[in-house]
Amino acid sequence: MNPDTPASRPRLALFDLDHTLLPIDSDYEWGEFTTRIGWNDPAEFSRRNAEFFAHYQAGTLDVHDYVRFAIDAARLRGPEAAAQAHARFMREVVEPAIRPQALALLRQHQQAGDIVVIVTATNEFVTAPIAQALGVPELLAVQLERGADGWFTGAISGVPSMRAGKVTRMEQWLAARQLGWGDVHSTFYSDSLNDLPLLEKVDEPVATNPDERLRALAAQRGWRILDLF
Repeated sequence: MNPDTPASRPRLALFDLDHTLLPIDSDYEWGEFTTRIGWNDPAEFSRRNAEFFAHYQAGTLDVHDYVRFAIDAARLRGPEAAAQAHARFMREVVEPAIRPQALALLRQHQQAGDIVVIVTATNEFVTAPIAQALGVPELLAVQLERGADGWFTGAISGVPSMRAGKVTRMEQWLAARQLGWGDVHSTFYSDSLNDLPLLEKVDEPVATNPDERLRALAAQRGWRILDLF
């Protein structure tokens, strides 16, 4: 077989997380959860959380401001309390939202020998346990800066995996393995027009549970549309 043919290249299956593999937004739900357990002022936090969420949907979110806001409750309470709260969050919010059809799609790619990577604009504190629960060891999430004490400062470390940053982070991931886009066959599943840069970069974009704007664009461009939920 010609080594340059697509069939011989390593196959990557890339997945957005929120509203793609999960029918919820884990970042938003973490904020709502920490409010329910008394870590935030309910009225003020819910107002700001909804405002940030609307900006995300509109593609106008300042990710640095949002991450500082989103991680603040956990940062202030320290690693032990944060870990205990997140374990409860997984039990009460995330695990009931994990759908068999999402797991089946992941396993289908894994059993075919594809390298599965979750690429999400949600931070690593929220998403690392979720990726583990989904059985996906490769996670590219927003990395959080840690201070001298080893705990979060509230700032982002490196390039945030959001919009065009998802392409940058994937290119870093590939370069660390001495690969480029031309060396792999890539598929990317996403629900959001925010992910257009990575959808346009991969070999096979899949509009998954797409919002109205992405559904219209996918139909126009002849991209596969998958309604997983």
